[in-house]
Amino acid sequence: MVTKHVLKGLPADADLRRADSLAREIFSDVANKWAFLIIEALGERTLRFSELRNEVEGISHKMLTQNLRMLERNGLAVRKVHPTVPPRVEYTLTEPGRALRATVDAMCGWTHQYLGHIEDARSRFDA
Repeated sequence: MVTKHVLKGLPADADLRRADSLAREIFSDVANKWAFLIIEALGERTLRFSELRNEVEGISHKMLTQNLRMLERNGLAVRKVHPTVPPRVEYTLTEPGRALRATVDAMCGWTHQYLGHIEDARSRFDA
């Protein structure tokens, strides 16, 4: 018999261990390389779509659009359309997005710190 443990004081929607958890859905949304790189690129700045695409090397137009929509849907970024021809669209992180950026910055720092270790481990494993 499998029983699910509920964390004390935590609503079911916030329990990452539950398959039907909203928190797991949000985690899945933001825990991808493109979202991390977009959040890092935006930082404290406001950038246009084309500027973001230039900042995040290798991202396709489609992936940038999908990830920006996801960030906007989750309230982590705001999109502002200026009524010009052609329309000028800008993106900025919200307060929760800036708070998430601290975690993204920590992940980037971890990557830089352990990059050599990971490369060595991969070489040993692949040998």
